[in-house]
Amino acid sequence: MTVAQIPPLFLNRFEVDSSAPFQRYLNRLEVEIAAEDYQELLRVERLWRPLTGPVCERMVDLTERLLMITQNQYNRQMLQQKGARIYLDREAYRVYFHLQNQWLCFVPVWREGILRRFLRYLPSSKTDWHSCQTELPGFECRYLPDEAGGTLLLRHRDGVSPDQPLLTAAHGPYDPHTFEVMLFFLRSGKASAAVVNLGYSGREPLTDTNVQRLRLWECPLNPSNLDVVFPYTDEEGLPYSYKTERHLGTFVRTLGMKPPPLIIDIHGCVGTGPEDQRLMVGLGGMPPFPVLEKLGELTRRGSVFHLKPQARLRQGLGLLRDLSDELYVQFCSSLSEGYQFFVLGRLQLLGRKVDLKREVGSLLDGEERSYLPDEHIRWLPGAGANALQRVEAGLIDPNIQCLHVEIPTFVRQKIRLHLKELAINESLDSSSL
Repeated sequence: MTVAQIPPLFLNRFEVDSSAPFQRYLNRLEVEIAAEDYQELLRVERLWRPLTGPVCERMVDLTERLLMITQNQYNRQMLQQKGARIYLDREAYRVYFHLQNQWLCFVPVWREGILRRFLRYLPSSKTDWHSCQTELPGFECRYLPDEAGGTLLLRHRDGVSPDQPLLTAAHGPYDPHTFEVMLFFLRSGKASAAVVNLGYSGREPLTDTNVQRLRLWECPLNPSNLDVVFPYTDEEGLPYSYKTERHLGTFVRTLGMKPPPLIIDIHGCVGTGPEDQRLMVGLGGMPPFPVLEKLGELTRRGSVFHLKPQARLRQGLGLLRDLSDELYVQFCSSLSEGYQFFVLGRLQLLGRKVDLKREVGSLLDGEERSYLPDEHIRWLPGAGANALQRVEAGLIDPNIQCLHVEIPTFVRQKIRLHLKELAINESLDSSSL
């Protein structure tokens, strides 16, 4: 396994100033600009008793794999100099660092919180279907384990509607509040099944609180690119961030549903400002490229394209309208050409062609954060995982429409507050009975 096996889309080559190890070099857009709430993601703890040899032998030694694939040269050299050993408790999904005379534990707080909410305990193996009770009335859930944190399946207990979309949250822990957006769709009856990745993929940022703890303990891990905590790739070099797409067929069968007409893949993004409410609906940024003429009834007047979307695309846009009135559809038609459409009030699409080589820039220096400078809007047509999902969906049914939805921070936070209000009102209604 070599660094070159990581898809170029995810490569970030950067150097850390050894005199300022706690400075953030990546995730700056999320943490420093958008103030994304990662406090419930990971927590680092210090063990007061060292782990014994037999305990370590029962775990997976990740040291060589992590040091081989990490893109953060500073973290690699620092851990090598300290003679670090890194272990994964696969069942509990906790990572243990042995650094000289101390032991550290990285606790997957978000994952454990979701499992306790819905299953009331932390499973170590596959479960049967359990009622979601008050967390999601009328639904049931099931946990499927894997070597990267497992997956949570949700479905309506009266059966999955054949006309409703399947929701997927492939980056559940990494995109704050995408889980709440998914719950909003399920609670409001807009979908009756969902697949949620509970595992990390090495790109999750370390919060300032955790960085302060590491500084106090004299463990100068750089907070950018934590692929030296939870591995980004598996033993074969395949990214864990693609695991939900690779196993899409298995999840559909386990949910007991017919091929869904529509898949809505929920992601979080940082917009171009703190109150950006523009949702980007990506139809594909990598091969196989979508064909414009197959997306609906197309007319053209000069450089302006008008598209009446086909039924399944229209259905998806109608559902997403509840999140924001500002919807954009984006996709690439080749390696050098793409399209951007604005969704009008009656779900008609009005748009133009985009020259990818000339018109797309980076919102943040040092990181590839694509946007269209002339319109000051993010350019997120859907990348590698989106292409893989479309391929896997095509194996189930070639007519499935996949929407890669990027939801800005402001909108996700608004949905989270809305769910809290619903919970409070339900509690008041229950107490009044």
